[in-house]
Amino acid sequence: MFQRPYYLNRLIKFKDSDFIKIITGVRRSGKSVLLKLYVDYLKNENISEENIIYINFEEFEYQTIKLEEDFRKLILEKNPRNKNKIYYLFDEIQLVEGWQKVVNSLRVSYDCDIVITGSNAKMLSGELATLLSGRYVEIPVYPLSFQEFLTVKKADNDSRMVDRYYSEYEKYGGFPGVVLAQEEIKDTILSGIFDSIVLNDIAYRSGIRDTFVLKDIISYLADNVGQLVNPSTIANVLKNEKVNTSNHTVNRYLDLLENAYLFYRIRQYDLRGKAYLKTNAKYFIADNGLRRHTVGKKDGNFGNRLENIVFLELLRRGYTVDIGRIDTKEIDFIARKVDEQIYIQVTYEMPKDSREIDNLLLIKDNYKKIIVTGRYFEEKNIRGIPIVYIVDWLLNE
Repeated sequence: MFQRPYYLNRLIKFKDSDFIKIITGVRRSGKSVLLKLYVDYLKNENISEENIIYINFEEFEYQTIKLEEDFRKLILEKNPRNKNKIYYLFDEIQLVEGWQKVVNSLRVSYDCDIVITGSNAKMLSGELATLLSGRYVEIPVYPLSFQEFLTVKKADNDSRMVDRYYSEYEKYGGFPGVVLAQEEIKDTILSGIFDSIVLNDIAYRSGIRDTFVLKDIISYLADNVGQLVNPSTIANVLKNEKVNTSNHTVNRYLDLLENAYLFYRIRQYDLRGKAYLKTNAKYFIADNGLRRHTVGKKDGNFGNRLENIVFLELLRRGYTVDIGRIDTKEIDFIARKVDEQIYIQVTYEMPKDSREIDNLLLIKDNYKKIIVTGRYFEEKNIRGIPIVYIVDWLLNE
């Protein structure tokens, strides 16, 4: 079990606070491992095992716990007899209907520390938002960063092999199970992860019987990562391919894909008008390995794949991300965090003209501007704007 100190430290920071810790993210990204790391940490802090109640609702012994009352009875059976603080850790809690009321009552009734995980964004809305408004903190977990990838591989950052490792990372992504596997079975594992997300987390729980349209939409989005799209465009493309669907269906499926953390929808922000545009948006996929699996392992779209990696890394680093629009020009990413703001252009290789730089120079404020490239570029700075090779950028937070 590999360490993930960035996420573990965030959990520890909120230990014994009034906040319920909610770990979210796409399936197989490492949420359960993080919970187990937290259990180990608690034991090392001399917390009695009796007072650490860890329940994974996907495990065989808890398959019958489906309703609120079942959950209550289980907790009463497991609660320790001593009066010491109780540490509740609930994995994939969204599988229990009415779990929000149980968690809220635990918070009110006991001296406890609560951590839960889930693979669906809807768990953060509705009844949870009503019962626990202002009383929870979300900790998003993503597949491995390139830094983590190298750590798991026991690779030296300064090694000449680092570019080769990046090629593997770009190709197969950062799902821990895939990274740790031999190359000949990586695609099989990715297929299993994809099916688990699409069939279990989306289709089964949403009552979708015919998954063909859903998979066609996923394929379209994966093949057009980083491109501006809207539901009407997707519906028309599918209709042209003799797939019977509607704008309403496409809209619903897009929401389901976002809720399962398979895709992230990013809006356009007008830098002159200081407002979000209500037109097209971009979709980015949770992992480049899943993208490759979805589009059939075909090469090409190097720029879009690079953009996807940069986007995911920005999320890992805690930024909120928008697409910038200034006049008719596009800024690939506006990354914001507290009082920090960065404008980022992403290009696989520097073009012979200066359009990437010209777009950034249209922005007249003093926030940082950089260009991230997919290929090594000799010049490090052009007209005051830093040029950073993707590997260097990923390794230098």
